[in-house]
Amino acid sequence: MNNYPSTLLEQAVNEMSSLPGIGKKTALRLVLHLLKREPIEVANFSQSFTRLRNEIKYCTECCNIADQLVCNICSDKNRDRSLICIVEDIRDVLAIENTQQFHGLYHILGGIISPMDGIGPSDLNIDQLIARASSGEVKEVIMALSATMEGDTTNFYLFRKLSDFAIKISTLSRGVAVGDELAYADEITLGRSILNRTLFENNFQK
Repeated sequence: MNNYPSTLLEQAVNEMSSLPGIGKKTALRLVLHLLKREPIEVANFSQSFTRLRNEIKYCTECCNIADQLVCNICSDKNRDRSLICIVEDIRDVLAIENTQQFHGLYHILGGIISPMDGIGPSDLNIDQLIARASSGEVKEVIMALSATMEGDTTNFYLFRKLSDFAIKISTLSRGVAVGDELAYADEITLGRSILNRTLFENNFQK
């Protein structure tokens, strides 16, 4: 039975509740809040998402979300271009940037290897990473993926791919607890994990 007094209201609630983590009750509260806003405010709200979807670009260097072909971080002359931090997505970039402890560049994989979810190496931005590693400019790569089984699997795969190059391969210290996603680590812990990073190959030593 349809409990909504308006089909328009029902459609708006259904669309809002399609977002992750938002149930029907929360969706209804948000939609009713938007109804109280001025029409121009709602129009700006809607337009911001339309522009995001239609105009967003991906950095040709690091694959990060950007407004231009090269993102602000990659175009920053003050960043250390010999140091690349490998992360899963933009949330991890934001988390690391908030620590103010890292001044190199990033490479966004766009996910991690997860056979259960049907995600393999060919689904990630690995070819672009190998191309950057082969340029001769990169001296160190930091594996900064989440400390999960999928993250460790991806780390090992990348380690084997990057071992052909004369590059130092390091990983975050275990200040980030096993099983934690990087984006949810607190800034102090994450910052220390970056500063106290260790060689990835040490993970194989007993």
